[in-house]
Amino acid sequence: MKRFPAFIDLQDRWVVILGGGEAALKKAQLAISAGARVRVVWSVLSDALQAELSATAELIHRSPRESDFDGAILVFIAVCETEMPGQWAQIARQKGILVNVVDQPALCDFTTPSIIERGRLTIAISTDGAGPAYGRALRAKIESMLPSHIGALLDFAGRYRDAVKNKIAPQNRREFWESFFDGPIAAQVLAGDPKGAHEAMLALVNSDTKFADRGVVHIVGAGPGDPELLTLKAFRLIQSADVILYDRLVSDEVLALARRDAERLYVGKAKSDHAVPQDEIEAKMIAFGRAGKIVVRLKGGDPFIFGRGGEELETVRAAGLPVYVTPGITAATGCAAAAGLPLTHRDWAHAVTFVTGHAKGENELDVDWAALAALKNTLVVYMGVGKAEFIARRLISNGRAASTPVAVIENGTRETEIIVKGALEALPDLIKAGGVTGPALLVIGEVAALANGENLLTTVNQERRVA
Repeated sequence: MKRFPAFIDLQDRWVVILGGGEAALKKAQLAISAGARVRVVWSVLSDALQAELSATAELIHRSPRESDFDGAILVFIAVCETEMPGQWAQIARQKGILVNVVDQPALCDFTTPSIIERGRLTIAISTDGAGPAYGRALRAKIESMLPSHIGALLDFAGRYRDAVKNKIAPQNRREFWESFFDGPIAAQVLAGDPKGAHEAMLALVNSDTKFADRGVVHIVGAGPGDPELLTLKAFRLIQSADVILYDRLVSDEVLALARRDAERLYVGKAKSDHAVPQDEIEAKMIAFGRAGKIVVRLKGGDPFIFGRGGEELETVRAAGLPVYVTPGITAATGCAAAAGLPLTHRDWAHAVTFVTGHAKGENELDVDWAALAALKNTLVVYMGVGKAEFIARRLISNGRAASTPVAVIENGTRETEIIVKGALEALPDLIKAGGVTGPALLVIGEVAALANGENLLTTVNQERRVA
Protein backbone atom coordinates (compact mmCIF):
# COMPACT_ATOMS: atom_id res chain seq x y z
CA MET A 1 0.00 0.00 0.00
CA LYS A 2 1.75 3.11 -1.24
CA ARG A 3 -0.67 5.60 0.33
CA PHE A 4 -2.59 5.23 3.57
CA PRO A 5 -6.33 5.78 3.16
CA ALA A 6 -7.95 7.93 5.84
CA PHE A 7 -11.12 9.97 6.26
CA ILE A 8 -10.43 13.42 7.75
CA ASP A 9 -12.99 15.38 9.74
CA LEU A 10 -13.05 18.82 8.11
CA GLN A 11 -16.13 20.07 9.94
CA ASP A 12 -15.62 23.78 10.71
CA ARG A 13 -11.86 23.55 10.01
CA TRP A 14 -9.93 25.70 7.56
CA VAL A 15 -8.95 24.48 4.10
CA VAL A 16 -6.90 26.83 1.92
CA ILE A 17 -7.02 26.75 -1.85
CA LEU A 18 -4.56 28.55 -4.10
CA GLY A 19 -5.93 29.22 -7.56
CA GLY A 20 -8.80 30.96 -9.23
CA GLY A 21 -9.96 28.71 -12.05
CA GLU A 22 -12.13 25.64 -12.58
CA ALA A 23 -9.82 23.25 -10.72
CA ALA A 24 -9.78 25.52 -7.67
CA LEU A 25 -13.57 25.78 -7.78
CA LYS A 26 -13.96 21.98 -7.79
CA LYS A 27 -11.66 21.54 -4.82
CA ALA A 28 -13.50 24.28 -2.94
CA GLN A 29 -16.85 22.65 -3.62
CA LEU A 30 -15.47 19.31 -2.36
CA ALA A 31 -14.16 20.83 0.87
CA ILE A 32 -17.36 22.81 1.50
CA SER A 33 -19.46 19.66 1.03
CA ALA A 34 -17.41 18.10 3.86
CA GLY A 35 -18.22 21.00 6.18
CA ALA A 36 -14.90 22.85 5.91
CA ARG A 37 -14.36 26.59 6.15
CA VAL A 38 -12.70 27.47 2.85
CA ARG A 39 -10.31 30.28 1.98
CA VAL A 40 -9.52 30.79 -1.71
CA VAL A 41 -6.51 32.97 -2.56
CA TRP A 42 -5.18 34.02 -5.96
CA SER A 43 -4.48 37.09 -8.04
CA VAL A 44 -7.15 36.24 -10.61
CA LEU A 45 -10.49 34.72 -9.55
CA SER A 46 -12.78 33.63 -12.34
CA ASP A 47 -16.31 34.97 -12.58
CA ALA A 48 -17.68 31.43 -12.20
CA LEU A 49 -15.71 30.85 -9.01
CA GLN A 50 -16.78 34.16 -7.49
CA ALA A 51 -20.43 33.58 -8.38
CA GLU A 52 -20.39 30.07 -6.90
CA LEU A 53 -18.40 30.72 -3.73
CA SER A 54 -19.17 34.31 -2.76
CA ALA A 55 -21.57 33.23 -0.01
CA THR A 56 -19.80 30.05 1.16
CA ALA A 57 -16.07 30.80 1.17
CA GLU A 58 -13.59 33.53 2.03
CA LEU A 59 -12.29 34.91 -1.29
CA ILE A 60 -8.99 36.81 -1.28
CA HIS A 61 -8.25 38.50 -4.60
CA ARG A 62 -4.45 38.91 -4.52
CA SER A 63 -1.19 36.96 -4.56
CA PRO A 64 -0.82 34.48 -1.67
CA ARG A 65 1.05 35.22 1.54
CA GLU A 66 2.48 32.83 4.11
CA SER A 67 -0.06 34.04 6.65
CA ASP A 68 -2.89 32.80 4.40
CA PHE A 69 -2.02 29.26 5.48
CA ASP A 70 -2.39 29.96 9.21
CA GLY A 71 -4.82 27.61 10.95
CA ALA A 72 -5.35 25.38 7.90
CA ILE A 73 -5.52 21.60 8.09
CA LEU A 74 -5.25 21.04 4.32
CA VAL A 75 -4.01 23.03 1.34
CA PHE A 76 -4.99 22.52 -2.28
CA ILE A 77 -2.81 24.18 -4.92
CA ALA A 78 -4.61 24.47 -8.25
CA VAL A 79 -2.26 26.58 -10.39
CA CYS A 80 -0.18 25.89 -13.48
CA GLU A 81 3.46 24.79 -13.29
CA THR A 82 4.80 28.24 -14.24
CA GLU A 83 3.21 29.73 -11.13
CA MET A 84 5.54 27.89 -8.74
CA PRO A 85 3.21 25.36 -7.09
CA GLY A 86 6.22 23.58 -5.57
CA GLN A 87 7.31 26.70 -3.73
CA TRP A 88 3.86 27.20 -2.19
CA ALA A 89 3.69 23.52 -1.30
CA GLN A 90 6.96 23.77 0.59
CA ILE A 91 5.75 26.79 2.56
CA ALA A 92 2.61 24.90 3.60
CA ARG A 93 4.59 21.83 4.66
CA GLN A 94 6.86 23.97 6.83
CA LYS A 95 3.73 24.98 8.70
CA GLY A 96 2.83 21.30 9.21
CA ILE A 97 -0.01 21.29 6.69
CA LEU A 98 -0.77 18.44 4.27
CA VAL A 99 -0.68 19.53 0.62
CA ASN A 100 -2.36 18.46 -2.61
CA VAL A 101 -1.07 19.90 -5.88
CA VAL A 102 -3.60 19.33 -8.63
CA ASP A 103 -2.37 17.03 -11.44
CA GLN A 104 1.12 16.72 -9.91
CA PRO A 105 1.17 13.57 -7.75
CA ALA A 106 4.89 13.88 -7.04
CA LEU A 107 4.24 17.11 -5.11
CA CYS A 108 1.31 15.73 -3.12
CA ASP A 109 1.17 14.60 0.50
CA PHE A 110 -2.33 13.29 -0.22
CA THR A 111 -4.53 12.80 -3.25
CA THR A 112 -8.30 13.18 -3.62
CA PRO A 113 -9.95 9.92 -4.71
CA SER A 114 -13.08 9.29 -6.72
CA ILE A 115 -15.82 9.54 -4.13
CA ILE A 116 -19.19 7.86 -3.69
CA GLU A 117 -21.37 9.48 -1.05
CA ARG A 118 -24.72 8.07 0.09
CA GLY A 119 -25.57 9.67 3.42
CA ARG A 120 -23.31 8.14 6.07
CA LEU A 121 -21.68 5.89 3.50
CA THR A 122 -18.54 7.20 1.83
CA ILE A 123 -16.50 5.09 -0.57
CA ALA A 124 -13.20 6.38 -1.88
CA ILE A 125 -11.33 4.92 -4.87
CA SER A 126 -7.74 5.84 -5.65
CA THR A 127 -5.33 4.78 -8.38
CA ASP A 128 -2.49 6.84 -6.83
CA GLY A 129 -2.70 9.23 -9.75
CA ALA A 130 -1.86 6.54 -12.31
CA GLY A 131 -5.33 6.14 -13.81
CA PRO A 132 -7.93 8.63 -12.54
CA ALA A 133 -10.18 7.89 -15.52
CA TYR A 134 -10.31 4.23 -14.51
CA GLY A 135 -11.07 5.26 -10.93
CA ARG A 136 -14.06 7.25 -12.17
CA ALA A 137 -15.25 4.30 -14.27
CA LEU A 138 -14.95 1.98 -11.29
CA ARG A 139 -16.89 4.47 -9.17
CA ALA A 140 -19.74 4.39 -11.70
CA LYS A 141 -19.86 0.58 -11.54
CA ILE A 142 -19.96 0.56 -7.75
CA GLU A 143 -22.63 3.26 -7.67
CA SER A 144 -24.84 1.16 -9.95
CA MET A 145 -24.72 -1.68 -7.39
CA LEU A 146 -25.67 0.39 -4.34
CA PRO A 147 -29.32 0.51 -3.24
CA SER A 148 -30.86 3.96 -3.48
CA HIS A 149 -31.87 3.78 0.21
CA ILE A 150 -28.46 2.71 1.55
CA GLY A 151 -28.09 6.02 3.39
CA ALA A 152 -31.45 5.50 5.09
CA LEU A 153 -30.38 2.00 6.11
CA LEU A 154 -27.26 3.29 7.85
CA ASP A 155 -29.28 6.03 9.57
CA PHE A 156 -31.72 3.34 10.71
CA ALA A 157 -28.92 1.18 12.13
CA GLY A 158 -27.37 4.20 13.84
CA ARG A 159 -30.60 4.95 15.70
CA TYR A 160 -30.61 1.44 17.18
CA ARG A 161 -26.96 1.15 18.19
CA ASP A 162 -27.59 2.12 21.81
CA ALA A 163 -30.66 -0.12 22.08
CA VAL A 164 -28.72 -3.09 20.73
CA LYS A 165 -25.81 -2.30 23.04
CA ASN A 166 -28.17 -2.34 26.04
CA LYS A 167 -30.06 -5.50 25.02
CA ILE A 168 -27.53 -7.72 23.26
CA ALA A 169 -24.56 -9.27 25.02
CA PRO A 170 -21.17 -8.00 23.76
CA GLN A 171 -20.15 -11.40 22.38
CA ASN A 172 -23.35 -11.55 20.30
CA ARG A 173 -23.43 -8.03 18.87
CA ARG A 174 -21.31 -8.69 15.82
CA GLU A 175 -23.47 -11.66 14.87
CA PHE A 176 -26.58 -9.55 15.48
CA TRP A 177 -25.49 -6.76 13.14
CA GLU A 178 -24.25 -9.14 10.46
CA SER A 179 -27.63 -10.86 10.46
CA PHE A 180 -29.38 -7.49 10.46
CA PHE A 181 -27.66 -6.11 7.35
CA ASP A 182 -28.17 -9.40 5.49
CA GLY A 183 -31.68 -9.91 6.78
CA PRO A 184 -35.31 -9.04 6.15
CA ILE A 185 -35.47 -5.90 8.32
CA ALA A 186 -32.72 -4.25 6.28
CA ALA A 187 -34.57 -5.42 3.17
CA GLN A 188 -37.66 -3.54 4.38
CA VAL A 189 -35.67 -0.33 4.81
CA LEU A 190 -34.12 -0.72 1.35
CA ALA A 191 -37.59 -1.30 -0.09
CA GLY A 192 -38.70 2.07 1.27
CA ASP A 193 -40.74 0.76 4.22
CA PRO A 194 -39.09 2.35 7.30
CA LYS A 195 -42.26 2.16 9.42
CA GLY A 196 -42.56 -1.61 9.01
CA ALA A 197 -38.83 -1.99 9.58
CA HIS A 198 -38.99 -0.01 12.85
CA GLU A 199 -41.80 -2.22 14.14
CA ALA A 200 -39.86 -5.37 13.24
CA MET A 201 -36.62 -4.02 14.75
CA LEU A 202 -38.27 -3.10 18.02
CA ALA A 203 -39.78 -6.58 18.24
CA LEU A 204 -36.43 -8.18 17.46
CA VAL A 205 -34.38 -6.14 19.94
CA ASN A 206 -36.92 -6.73 22.71
CA SER A 207 -37.29 -10.44 22.07
CA ASP A 208 -35.24 -13.32 23.40
CA THR A 209 -34.45 -14.66 19.92
CA LYS A 210 -31.25 -13.86 18.09
CA PHE A 211 -32.78 -13.49 14.66
CA ALA A 212 -35.99 -12.25 13.15
CA ASP A 213 -38.61 -14.94 12.68
CA ARG A 214 -40.26 -13.11 9.81
CA GLY A 215 -38.72 -12.68 6.38
CA VAL A 216 -39.60 -10.54 3.40
CA VAL A 217 -40.94 -11.36 -0.05
CA HIS A 218 -40.03 -9.55 -3.26
CA ILE A 219 -41.99 -10.09 -6.47
CA VAL A 220 -39.43 -9.18 -9.12
CA GLY A 221 -39.65 -8.70 -12.87
CA ALA A 222 -36.72 -10.35 -14.66
CA GLY A 223 -37.33 -8.61 -17.98
CA PRO A 224 -37.41 -10.31 -21.38
CA GLY A 225 -34.21 -12.34 -20.94
CA ASP A 226 -31.13 -10.23 -21.57
CA PRO A 227 -29.54 -9.78 -18.11
CA GLU A 228 -28.40 -6.27 -19.03
CA LEU A 229 -32.06 -5.27 -19.24
CA LEU A 230 -32.62 -5.97 -15.55
CA THR A 231 -33.31 -2.94 -13.41
CA LEU A 232 -30.57 -2.12 -10.91
CA LYS A 233 -32.97 -2.95 -8.09
CA ALA A 234 -33.84 -6.34 -9.59
CA PHE A 235 -30.13 -7.13 -9.95
CA ARG A 236 -29.50 -6.27 -6.29
CA LEU A 237 -32.47 -8.29 -5.05
CA ILE A 238 -31.47 -11.37 -7.05
CA GLN A 239 -28.01 -11.22 -5.51
CA SER A 240 -29.36 -10.77 -1.98
CA ALA A 241 -32.02 -13.51 -2.10
CA ASP A 242 -31.92 -16.54 0.17
CA VAL A 243 -34.58 -18.28 -1.93
CA ILE A 244 -35.55 -17.71 -5.57
CA LEU A 245 -38.78 -19.10 -6.98
CA TYR A 246 -38.51 -18.72 -10.75
CA ASP A 247 -40.59 -19.53 -13.80
CA ARG A 248 -39.61 -20.85 -17.22
CA LEU A 249 -39.48 -17.38 -18.80
CA VAL A 250 -36.50 -16.41 -16.63
CA SER A 251 -33.33 -16.84 -18.68
CA ASP A 252 -30.36 -18.88 -17.47
CA GLU A 253 -28.20 -15.75 -17.73
CA VAL A 254 -30.44 -13.88 -15.30
CA LEU A 255 -30.65 -16.81 -12.89
CA ALA A 256 -26.85 -17.12 -12.92
CA LEU A 257 -26.64 -13.77 -11.11
CA ALA A 258 -27.95 -15.33 -7.90
CA ARG A 259 -25.65 -16.18 -5.00
CA ARG A 260 -24.19 -19.66 -5.17
CA ASP A 261 -25.69 -20.54 -1.82
CA ALA A 262 -29.17 -19.28 -2.70
CA GLU A 263 -31.88 -21.93 -2.91
CA ARG A 264 -33.41 -21.95 -6.41
CA LEU A 265 -36.78 -23.58 -7.00
CA TYR A 266 -38.33 -23.94 -10.43
CA VAL A 267 -42.06 -23.31 -10.30
CA GLY A 268 -42.69 -22.70 -13.99
CA LYS A 269 -45.75 -23.43 -16.02
CA ALA A 270 -46.26 -24.52 -19.59
CA LYS A 271 -49.48 -24.88 -21.51
CA SER A 272 -51.56 -27.63 -19.86
CA ASP A 273 -48.56 -28.51 -17.69
CA HIS A 274 -48.41 -26.67 -14.37
CA ALA A 275 -45.18 -27.90 -12.80
CA VAL A 276 -46.30 -26.31 -9.53
CA PRO A 277 -49.91 -25.18 -9.03
CA GLN A 278 -50.40 -21.47 -8.31
CA ASP A 279 -51.69 -22.01 -4.78
CA GLU A 280 -48.63 -24.14 -4.00
CA ILE A 281 -46.30 -21.42 -5.31
CA GLU A 282 -47.96 -18.90 -3.03
CA ALA A 283 -47.75 -21.32 -0.10
CA LYS A 284 -44.00 -21.70 -0.68
CA MET A 285 -43.52 -17.92 -0.79
CA ILE A 286 -45.30 -17.59 2.56
CA ALA A 287 -43.52 -20.55 4.17
CA PHE A 288 -40.06 -19.30 3.25
CA GLY A 289 -40.97 -15.79 4.37
CA ARG A 290 -42.18 -17.04 7.73
CA ALA A 291 -38.89 -18.92 8.09
CA GLY A 292 -37.08 -15.56 8.03
CA LYS A 293 -35.80 -15.84 4.46
CA ILE A 294 -35.37 -13.10 1.87
CA VAL A 295 -37.61 -14.52 -0.86
CA VAL A 296 -37.51 -13.42 -4.48
CA ARG A 297 -40.37 -14.55 -6.70
CA LEU A 298 -38.67 -14.05 -10.05
CA LYS A 299 -40.97 -13.70 -13.04
CA GLY A 300 -40.20 -13.15 -16.71
CA GLY A 301 -40.98 -9.70 -18.04
CA ASP A 302 -43.04 -7.61 -15.63
CA PRO A 303 -44.85 -9.43 -12.81
CA PHE A 304 -48.03 -7.37 -13.28
CA ILE A 305 -48.42 -8.02 -17.03
CA PHE A 306 -50.05 -11.46 -17.42
CA GLY A 307 -47.80 -12.78 -14.66
CA ARG A 308 -50.19 -13.35 -11.74
CA GLY A 309 -48.07 -10.96 -9.70
CA GLY A 310 -51.19 -9.24 -8.43
CA GLU A 311 -52.61 -12.50 -7.11
CA GLU A 312 -49.37 -13.35 -5.35
CA LEU A 313 -49.12 -9.87 -3.85
CA GLU A 314 -52.61 -10.11 -2.34
CA THR A 315 -52.01 -13.59 -0.94
CA VAL A 316 -48.68 -12.76 0.73
CA ARG A 317 -50.09 -9.54 2.16
CA ALA A 318 -53.04 -11.45 3.60
CA ALA A 319 -50.53 -13.77 5.31
CA GLY A 320 -49.10 -10.78 7.18
CA LEU A 321 -45.67 -10.76 5.53
CA PRO A 322 -43.94 -7.67 4.14
CA VAL A 323 -44.03 -7.93 0.35
CA TYR A 324 -42.74 -5.56 -2.33
CA VAL A 325 -42.92 -5.43 -6.11
CA THR A 326 -40.04 -4.56 -8.42
CA PRO A 327 -41.24 -3.95 -11.98
CA GLY A 328 -39.44 -5.30 -15.01
CA ILE A 329 -39.34 -4.53 -18.72
CA THR A 330 -42.33 -6.39 -20.04
CA ALA A 331 -41.81 -8.72 -23.01
CA ALA A 332 -43.82 -6.58 -25.41
CA THR A 333 -41.74 -3.44 -25.00
CA GLY A 334 -38.40 -5.19 -24.53
CA CYS A 335 -38.64 -7.72 -27.37
CA ALA A 336 -40.24 -5.30 -29.81
CA ALA A 337 -37.63 -2.61 -29.19
CA ALA A 338 -34.78 -5.12 -29.53
CA ALA A 339 -36.26 -6.15 -32.88
CA GLY A 340 -36.42 -2.53 -34.06
CA LEU A 341 -40.21 -2.63 -33.94
CA PRO A 342 -41.89 0.49 -32.49
CA LEU A 343 -45.21 -0.46 -30.92
CA THR A 344 -46.47 3.06 -31.55
CA HIS A 345 -45.67 5.24 -34.55
CA ARG A 346 -46.97 8.64 -35.62
CA ASP A 347 -47.87 7.35 -39.07
CA TRP A 348 -49.10 3.85 -38.29
CA ALA A 349 -50.19 3.27 -34.70
CA HIS A 350 -51.36 5.76 -32.08
CA ALA A 351 -52.08 3.10 -29.45
CA VAL A 352 -51.12 -0.41 -28.42
CA THR A 353 -53.22 -3.12 -26.80
CA PHE A 354 -51.91 -6.10 -24.82
CA VAL A 355 -53.94 -9.31 -24.61
CA THR A 356 -53.15 -12.83 -23.48
CA GLY A 357 -53.38 -15.84 -25.76
CA HIS A 358 -54.22 -18.16 -22.90
CA ALA A 359 -57.71 -19.51 -23.38
CA LYS A 360 -60.29 -20.07 -20.70
CA GLY A 361 -61.78 -22.89 -22.71
CA GLU A 362 -60.47 -25.16 -25.39
CA ASN A 363 -61.38 -22.96 -28.36
CA GLU A 364 -62.29 -19.54 -27.01
CA LEU A 365 -60.40 -16.50 -25.75
CA ASP A 366 -62.28 -14.17 -23.46
CA VAL A 367 -61.81 -10.99 -25.53
CA ASP A 368 -63.98 -8.69 -27.62
CA TRP A 369 -62.78 -9.58 -31.13
CA ALA A 370 -64.89 -6.95 -32.84
CA ALA A 371 -63.44 -4.22 -30.65
CA LEU A 372 -59.87 -5.44 -31.18
CA ALA A 373 -60.30 -5.62 -34.94
CA ALA A 374 -61.86 -2.15 -35.08
CA LEU A 375 -59.00 -0.45 -33.21
CA LYS A 376 -56.66 -0.63 -36.23
CA ASN A 377 -53.74 -0.03 -33.85
CA THR A 378 -50.97 -2.34 -32.66
CA LEU A 379 -52.14 -5.53 -31.01
CA VAL A 380 -49.67 -7.58 -28.96
CA VAL A 381 -50.69 -11.09 -27.99
CA TYR A 382 -48.73 -12.77 -25.20
CA MET A 383 -48.42 -16.57 -25.32
CA GLY A 384 -50.54 -16.78 -28.43
CA VAL A 385 -48.64 -19.31 -30.54
CA GLY A 386 -50.96 -22.20 -29.69
CA LYS A 387 -54.02 -20.12 -30.67
CA ALA A 388 -52.47 -18.33 -33.66
CA GLU A 389 -54.83 -19.76 -36.28
CA PHE A 390 -57.86 -19.00 -34.14
CA ILE A 391 -56.64 -15.44 -33.40
CA ALA A 392 -55.98 -14.66 -37.07
CA ARG A 393 -59.32 -16.06 -38.16
CA ARG A 394 -61.28 -14.11 -35.55
CA LEU A 395 -59.56 -10.80 -36.30
CA ILE A 396 -60.08 -11.16 -40.05
CA SER A 397 -63.73 -12.20 -39.69
CA ASN A 398 -64.30 -9.11 -37.55
CA GLY A 399 -62.86 -6.69 -40.09
CA ARG A 400 -59.08 -6.63 -39.71
CA ALA A 401 -57.46 -6.84 -43.15
CA ALA A 402 -55.99 -10.23 -44.03
CA SER A 403 -52.89 -8.40 -45.33
CA THR A 404 -52.20 -6.71 -41.97
CA PRO A 405 -48.49 -7.15 -41.16
CA VAL A 406 -47.63 -9.49 -38.28
CA ALA A 407 -44.39 -10.35 -36.51
CA VAL A 408 -43.70 -13.31 -34.26
CA ILE A 409 -40.86 -12.92 -31.73
CA GLU A 410 -39.55 -15.90 -29.77
CA ASN A 411 -36.77 -15.53 -27.17
CA GLY A 412 -36.62 -11.80 -27.78
CA THR A 413 -33.41 -10.00 -26.64
CA ARG A 414 -31.57 -13.34 -26.34
CA GLU A 415 -28.98 -15.00 -28.56
CA THR A 416 -31.59 -17.61 -29.54
CA GLU A 417 -34.04 -14.97 -30.75
CA ILE A 418 -36.30 -15.89 -33.68
CA ILE A 419 -38.24 -13.24 -35.62
CA VAL A 420 -40.59 -14.08 -38.47
CA LYS A 421 -43.06 -11.78 -40.17
CA GLY A 422 -45.60 -11.67 -42.91
CA ALA A 423 -49.36 -11.19 -43.30
CA LEU A 424 -52.07 -11.90 -40.73
CA GLU A 425 -53.77 -14.48 -42.95
CA ALA A 426 -50.53 -16.51 -43.06
CA LEU A 427 -49.79 -16.35 -39.33
CA PRO A 428 -49.98 -20.13 -38.59
CA ASP A 429 -47.75 -20.91 -41.59
CA LEU A 430 -45.22 -18.28 -40.50
CA ILE A 431 -44.95 -19.83 -37.06
CA LYS A 432 -44.46 -23.30 -38.48
CA ALA A 433 -41.94 -22.22 -41.13
CA GLY A 434 -39.94 -20.18 -38.59
CA GLY A 435 -39.64 -23.08 -36.18
CA VAL A 436 -41.33 -21.16 -33.39
CA THR A 437 -42.23 -23.62 -30.63
CA GLY A 438 -41.86 -21.85 -27.29
CA PRO A 439 -43.50 -18.82 -25.71
CA ALA A 440 -43.60 -16.01 -28.23
CA LEU A 441 -45.16 -12.63 -28.86
CA LEU A 442 -47.52 -11.97 -31.73
CA VAL A 443 -47.34 -8.35 -32.89
CA ILE A 444 -50.20 -7.47 -35.21
CA GLY A 445 -50.40 -4.15 -37.02
CA GLU A 446 -48.62 -2.04 -39.60
CA VAL A 447 -45.59 -1.46 -37.34
CA ALA A 448 -44.84 -5.20 -37.46
CA ALA A 449 -43.44 -4.65 -40.95
CA LEU A 450 -40.60 -2.64 -39.39
CA ALA A 451 -39.20 -5.59 -37.42
CA ASN A 452 -35.65 -6.73 -38.07
CA GLY A 453 -34.69 -3.54 -39.85
CA GLU A 454 -36.66 -4.29 -43.01
CA ASN A 455 -38.92 -1.29 -43.43
CA LEU A 456 -41.60 -2.50 -45.82
CA LEU A 457 -43.62 0.67 -45.29
CA THR A 458 -41.00 3.24 -46.33
CA THR A 459 -42.31 3.85 -49.84
CA VAL A 460 -45.93 4.09 -48.76
CA ASN A 461 -44.96 6.35 -45.86
CA GLN A 462 -43.03 8.72 -48.12
CA GLU A 463 -45.89 8.87 -50.62
CA ARG A 464 -48.31 9.70 -47.79
CA ARG A 465 -46.17 12.57 -46.54
CA VAL A 466 -45.70 14.01 -50.04
CA ALA A 467 -49.46 13.88 -50.63
